Amino acid sequence: MKTLDSLSDIRRFFYRDDVPTYFVSATPFNLLGLDEWVKNWKFINYIDCFDGQHPNVITPSDTTDRVFQSIEEINNYLLQHKSIVDFIRARGPGRAVFLFFDEETEALCKELDLEVCFPSAQLREAIDNKIATTQIGNEAGVASVPNALGKVADWDGLVALANGADLGLDLVIQTAFGDSGHTTFFIKSEADFAKHAEEIAKEDVVKVMKRIRCRGAALEACVTRHGTIVGPLMTELVGFPELTPYRGGWCGNEVFVDAFPAVVREQARKSTFRFGEALRKRGYRGYFECDYLYDLDTHDVYLGEVNPRVTGASSMTNLASFAHADAPLFLFHLLEFSGAEFELDVAALNERWSDPDNIDNWSQLVIKHTEDSVQCVTEAPTSGIWTLRDDGGVDFVRNQTHRRTAHDGRNAFWLRMTGVGDYFYEGADLGILVTPGRLMDDEFQLTPRAKSWIAGIRAQYSGRPLQAQEDEVVARVAEVAGFKFL
Repeated sequence: MKTLDSLSDIRRFFYRDDVPTYFVSATPFNLLGLDEWVKNWKFINYIDCFDGQHPNVITPSDTTDRVFQSIEEINNYLLQHKSIVDFIRARGPGRAVFLFFDEETEALCKELDLEVCFPSAQLREAIDNKIATTQIGNEAGVASVPNALGKVADWDGLVALANGADLGLDLVIQTAFGDSGHTTFFIKSEADFAKHAEEIAKEDVVKVMKRIRCRGAALEACVTRHGTIVGPLMTELVGFPELTPYRGGWCGNEVFVDAFPAVVREQARKSTFRFGEALRKRGYRGYFECDYLYDLDTHDVYLGEVNPRVTGASSMTNLASFAHADAPLFLFHLLEFSGAEFELDVAALNERWSDPDNIDNWSQLVIKHTEDSVQCVTEAPTSGIWTLRDDGGVDFVRNQTHRRTAHDGRNAFWLRMTGVGDYFYEGADLGILVTPGRLMDDEFQLTPRAKSWIAGIRAQYSGRPLQAQEDEVVARVAEVAGFKFL
C-alpha cells in the first residue's frame, strides 16, 4: 500500500475504504457527520433519533423492556441482537468504535470479526481514573488545581488532609470514576460533608481540591505515531439549572476563539500536547479530551480531568471549519488504527489549527429533564432544523440529519433523544441543540437567545401521568438513569 503523505491522500483513502466501520452507541450524537468522510460508516444505535430518516443509522428490529445501567450494557445488547448481528456478518470483517466499552464488548467484537479501534478497555479504565490522571499530569508538567490525594473516612480526616496541603476548608472532592455531575462534591462545612459522607468514605482514594473561581474549558486531541494532534479550546456550560438538575454537571459547549485570552489558549494547547505524549509512552493511541479550569483570580490554567475516548464535545470539534478544510480530528484516530502507512507533519497541523481564522463559532446545549417528576411522553420535537421566532417561540422547518444546515443564530439543529412513548424523569436527556454563534455572554451566563431556545424546545414536549402497569418499569429506569449517556 502506498504511504499516505498528504491530507488529500488521507481523505481519499477513507472515501475509497471498503472496510465497514461502525459507531456503536445509544445515539449517533458524538460522531454525527463522520459518515460523510468514511465510505462504509454506519451508526448502530439503540435510539432512533431520526425516525428512520437517516440513511446510515441502524437500530434493532425490536425493543426490550430491559433497564440498562450503563452505555456498555447498551452496546453489548446491540452486539448480541440478532438483527444487528446478521447485518454486521453480512458485510464482512470491519472496525468498531465506541463511546464506552468493556472487556465483554471486546469479546463480542472478536466473535463478529470487528477490530475495536481504541486502546484496550483495561488501559482506558486505568487512564480514566481521576487519581491516575492527576499523577500523569504531574509527570507531564501539567498542573492540577492545588490538591491532596488520600482516603477520607470522616470529617476529621478531611480536615487533616486539607490542612496538610494548605487547601483551606472550601473544597471540591472528586472520586476516581464517574460523571462530574454525580461524583463531584462541593464541601464547605461538616454539614455539607455529611450529605455525601457515605459516597466519599467508601472510596480508597479521593481527590480533595481547593475550590477556585474558575471557567471550564475542554480541548480534544488525538495521539498518533507522529505526535499528538490538538483541536480548539472550547468553553463548557456547567450546572445551569435551566439545562441540568446536577450541580457541576456538563450541559454544553461553545467553539469560540475569543472565549479565553490567547495566552490561555496557548497554554492549554501545549499542556494537551504534553499530556498526549505522556499517554503515548504508556501505549495509548487515538482520541482523548482534557478538561481545564481557568482560574479567574490567578489566571492559571489547571488540568481538570481527562477522558480517554470521544466525548460530548466531539461533535463540536469535528464540526468546526478547520475540520472541513483539512479533516475531522476523529479521522486521524481512525487512520491510526487503519493499518495504513502515513506521514504527518503534526507541528504544522497544530499550528494551522490554532490560527483563529480557522475557528468559527458554534454552540451546543444538552437539554435534560430537570424536574423531579415522572411522566410518559406524548409529544416530542422532531430531529431537524428549527427556527426561533421574534416572540421567543420555535417552529419546525424541515427534517434534517446534518447540523451545518443551521446557517445562522435564528436556526438550530435539534437532535431528539427522548421521544414519544419514552419517559420523563429527573436527569433524562431530552436532546441536543446545535446552533451558530454563542449561547453564553462574556460573564459565562446564558444569553437571552439561549434561554429562548431552551424554553421553546421544552414547550414542544407533553406528557401524561403514569398508568399503574408503568410504575415499576419507570421506577427502575429512574433509579439507574444517572450513568453518563453522552
